[in-house]
Amino acid sequence: MKSVMSNKWVISLYVLPSLLLILLLIYIPIVLTGYYGLMDWNGIGKMKFIGLENYIELAKDTKFWQSAWHSLLLGLFSTLSLVGYLILSLILASKIKGANFLRKIYLIPMLLSSVAIGQLWAKIFDPTNGMLNRLLVLIGVDNPPLWLADSNIVLYALFFPIVWQYAGFYIIIFYAALKNVPEELIEAAKIDGATSIQIAYKIKVPLIAGVIKVMVILAIVGSLKYFDLIFVLTGGGPNGASEVMASYMYTEAFSKYNFGYGSAIGFGLLIICIVVTWVIQKLLNTKDVDY
Repeated sequence: MKSVMSNKWVISLYVLPSLLLILLLIYIPIVLTGYYGLMDWNGIGKMKFIGLENYIELAKDTKFWQSAWHSLLLGLFSTLSLVGYLILSLILASKIKGANFLRKIYLIPMLLSSVAIGQLWAKIFDPTNGMLNRLLVLIGVDNPPLWLADSNIVLYALFFPIVWQYAGFYIIIFYAALKNVPEELIEAAKIDGATSIQIAYKIKVPLIAGVIKVMVILAIVGSLKYFDLIFVLTGGGPNGASEVMASYMYTEAFSKYNFGYGSAIGFGLLIICIVVTWVIQKLLNTKDVDY
């Protein structure tokens, strides 16, 4: 009995530092964010308690809901891009020549900071000297788009650098899952005359369905809190056409010095992420998902 109790104390001592970090870095900031949302505060002076005014204003704020819609659209685009990532992973896992080299190539964007990626794609999207518009002119397009200045297409333009940035992460996860598919099943299917495509969607994909579900949740929830690349490329413009919830929160808190309302936006973002995650889990029949 003493041995069991002593083991529990030892385990508790090992777990305690992690619990303290989670408490200090996650749960306490969440509580403080919700608390600051009850205040009228510029971040420097004295806080004034105003109750739920910030949250009531947030519920009526059309700009916030527009930014939420933009975040959900990016989540939808990111989810659709998982199909392409999965196809590339299936190709890489099929023992094609040069697969190791290609996997390393796809990982390169993960080694770059979001600021560097933003600067790179800003040059690509440049309307005058950018590589993309120069290519369009060469193939006969007279008036190529103003990718980051046109409110009708800017959000769709941002999708391409986002897909490029995170391709390596999703591909390597899918690839690792596919390599764990039992080789005996694949060999048996080949003996029965199954083609590579049939093996892919009847054997490999069903066996990694759990991983796919987790990737869907990560893609959507990650898009809801996306900030850095959009801030570098557009700052939420033009005229809020690429504003997402995180960039709107930053603008209110750090540009307009309205920390109380910015905190309310941050807390609203948290609630939306929780609700969306719950809905996705229900739709995918996923009860236990490890993040």
